[in-house]
Amino acid sequence: MPLSRTAAMRVVSPAIPAIPLGIAHAAPAIVAEISAGLLAPAAHTSPKYLYDSLGSRLFEAICELPEYYPTRTEAAIFASHGAEMADCIGTGATLIDLGAGNCAKAASLFPLLQPAQYVPVDIARDFLNEAVSRLRQRFPAIEMTALALDFSGHFELPAAVRAQRRTFFYPGSSIGNFAPHEAIAFLRRLRGQACADGGLLIGVDLIKDSAVLDAAYDDAIGVTAAFNLNMLRHLNHLVGADFDVGQWRHRAFFNAEESRIEMHLEARTALTVNWPGGQRDFARGERIHTEDSYKYTRDSFAELLRDAGFAEDGVWTDAAGWFAVFHAKAVSE
Repeated sequence: MPLSRTAAMRVVSPAIPAIPLGIAHAAPAIVAEISAGLLAPAAHTSPKYLYDSLGSRLFEAICELPEYYPTRTEAAIFASHGAEMADCIGTGATLIDLGAGNCAKAASLFPLLQPAQYVPVDIARDFLNEAVSRLRQRFPAIEMTALALDFSGHFELPAAVRAQRRTFFYPGSSIGNFAPHEAIAFLRRLRGQACADGGLLIGVDLIKDSAVLDAAYDDAIGVTAAFNLNMLRHLNHLVGADFDVGQWRHRAFFNAEESRIEMHLEARTALTVNWPGGQRDFARGERIHTEDSYKYTRDSFAELLRDAGFAEDGVWTDAAGWFAVFHAKAVSE
C-alpha cells in the first residue's frame, strides 16, 4: 500500500472547495444512509465512505508510517508462516479478497497459494480496476474477476465466481470496523457463501498498550488526519453537502471500556452543514463518529469465529503478540 510521504500529505486541513449544493452523485439509498447518520443524535458515518480514490491512496500512505504497526506486523506473519497457511488452504482455491485495495497482500501469497481464481472486492471501483489491471500483467495464469461493491451489508457473489473451495481473505484487521455482534453477522453471511469446502483467512488486531494504539491512529505528520478529513470531501461529492474541511479536526483514541479505537471529526467552531433535503447545526467541539476498530484477544476472536459458524484451523502471531492471522473452515450446517 505504499505512497511517498509528500509535503501535501502533511496538510491536515487542505483547502478543498465544496461542490455546489444539489449536485449529488450517489444512489438514493446511499444518500439516505448518509443523511440519517448525519442527523442522528450522535452524528456518525460508515467507515466505508473513507475510501474514495484519494482515501484509498491516503490509506496506502498510512500503511507506510512507523506508527502504523498492523500492516508490517501482518506482513511479517505472512512471510514467516505463509507456507503453513497454504497447507491449510491448499492450491487451486477461489481466493475472494475483501477490501482488496491495491491487492498487494493477496498478491504476496500467490506463489504459495496458487489460486485458480482471484476475486478482489472493493468499494473504490477506479482504484480497484487500476490495481487489477497491473496484477493481470504480473500473473496472467490466474483468472481474475474484480467486483466493485459494498460487501459490508448483504451481498451475493455472482455466478462468475467459482463455487469450488472459496476462501475469503480479509486481512488488515478490517473485521475490527464491525462491533462484535455485527462481526458475527457479517462472518455468518460469509459462511453462507463459502460452500461446504470453503474457509476464511483473516487478520485480527490484538489488545495491547493504549499508547501504541493511539499513535497508530493519530500519527505525527497527520496522514491519518488527512485520511479522516477526506471523508468530508467525499460526502460533499456523494450527497451534495457543503462541508468545509478546514472547519474540522481529526480525533482518535482507544476506548478501553469498549476495547476499540474510535475515530471522530470534531468541529473547530459552531457551524452549519447543508445538503439537499437536510441541514445540521454543529456546536464547537461536537463530533462525527467516522470509524471504530475493535481489538481482540486470541481466545475472544476464536470464540467469535465459532459463533459465526467457522472452526479455527490455524492461528499465527508475531513474537510480541500484537497481531494474529486466523485460518478457519466453514462448519457444515
